[in-house]
Amino acid sequence: MTVLSVNVNKIAVLRNSRGGKLPSVERAARVAIEAGAGGITVHPRPDLRHIRPDDVRALARWLPVELNIEGNPFAPANARGYPGLLALAEEVRPTQCTLVPDADGQLTSDHGFDLERDAARLEPLVARLKALGIRVSLFVDPDDVNVGRAAAIGADRVEIYTGPYAEAFAAGDAAKALAACANTARLAQTAGLGVNAGHDLDQANLGPFLGAVRGVLEVSIGHALISEAIYDGLATTVRNYLAVIARAG
Repeated sequence: MTVLSVNVNKIAVLRNSRGGKLPSVERAARVAIEAGAGGITVHPRPDLRHIRPDDVRALARWLPVELNIEGNPFAPANARGYPGLLALAEEVRPTQCTLVPDADGQLTSDHGFDLERDAARLEPLVARLKALGIRVSLFVDPDDVNVGRAAAIGADRVEIYTGPYAEAFAAGDAAKALAACANTARLAQTAGLGVNAGHDLDQANLGPFLGAVRGVLEVSIGHALISEAIYDGLATTVRNYLAVIARAG
């Protein structure tokens, strides 16, 4: 069954808006895990606007499920205390590292790698992570016909960017976007890659997505899940997502 990895970035956003320690990222992760989440996702950014390196270190000390760290592998260390994605991964040894081509000031992830352009630069970084025993996933666009190149440079998985699908679903016409995601997933799987998915998935659009895009190993969901949890509670919301996944088969 598809693993639900809960992205806890938004918990850190709320904490950082006030300062101090509340709400607790670790407590939110515990609640999600107790409710059945199979993974926790974090995306520490160089500007430290939500998850911070110390949050990642704290989670890595006790997390009983998969830890997925996302980030731009080309972003360097800085004076704010960001050590760089690869250095942080080397320190905490997450289960998975998802490489994303975000600019430093980017609001949220909104595109995948151009594997024709970026493959040569990514290959040694993928090798470095895999040498540490870390599973490597590359963030890709939903219509990437070159997705098989991720396997050629050593990646284990790709994460399909589902933002365009979510927009199309909200507009009432998701067929074309779903077909693009399904085709990219098939190309990836044919190349021997596992398929993850994430961005703007929610309780309404997740079931149709999993029904059309077969064999998805993991969905990473944060913004919508935490937003829904404000109304329904975090544990209940996690269980609701798991029920959607179960119904999708």
